[in-house]
Amino acid sequence: MTTLCVISARGGSRGLPGKNIRPLLEKPLIIWSIEQALATPEIDRVVVSTDSEEIAEVARTAGAETPFVRPDYLSSSEAGKFDVFKHALASCESYYGEEYEFYLDLDCTNPLRDVSDISACIYQFRKRRGQGVDGVFTICSARKNPYFNLLEKDDAGALKICKKLQSTIVRRQDAPSVYEHVAGIYVLSPDYIRKASHLLEGYTEGYDIGSEKSLDVDSDFDFLLIEYLMKRKLVHLL
Repeated sequence: MTTLCVISARGGSRGLPGKNIRPLLEKPLIIWSIEQALATPEIDRVVVSTDSEEIAEVARTAGAETPFVRPDYLSSSEAGKFDVFKHALASCESYYGEEYEFYLDLDCTNPLRDVSDISACIYQFRKRRGQGVDGVFTICSARKNPYFNLLEKDDAGALKICKKLQSTIVRRQDAPSVYEHVAGIYVLSPDYIRKASHLLEGYTEGYDIGSEKSLDVDSDFDFLLIEYLMKRKLVHLL
């Protein structure tokens, strides 16, 4: 069966307008993800899901396909990513007349990952799907821990630890491990996308991509930080 990669990139963004095609090291942000997908040997088809003809034109120039236009109801800031997955999968199956071994999503706001990370996620999914795993997506160890240093207010307004255990945690090392959901790579069973209503409804596993690759672009500060890390990464590759 064909293996499908979809890169989702809507035209609007409240935090950073035009971010998906904003130049990062003289290259539109989305092109970094398209080039990573095209360089991944396990991927057969690279599609961009967008409501913007400007983004679509940039995507086609970089070698991706744009066989459909994302509808308006999936192009607002309120639209859920899993619903975008559902629409893109159904649209590709209908347009190309293909069955897909897996549905892979690359978030175009996270260019710090490597092709090797994409291949590793695919490998983990292929290895574990026979044990009932519905999908694999990127995670990293959380910078803050709700058992140790994340707080919330009680009814009186006093600050308390978010998650309490029978004994008080006084050292970070003693707290249970928790993880951040990193919007970078998702490898999912097509059947799971069709039947589930959200990402964590079934049995999904994490691929730890590490904190340095976990950042994504949501603000000008994020963009500057990722640009610095990308420069450092490219220098090390030379």
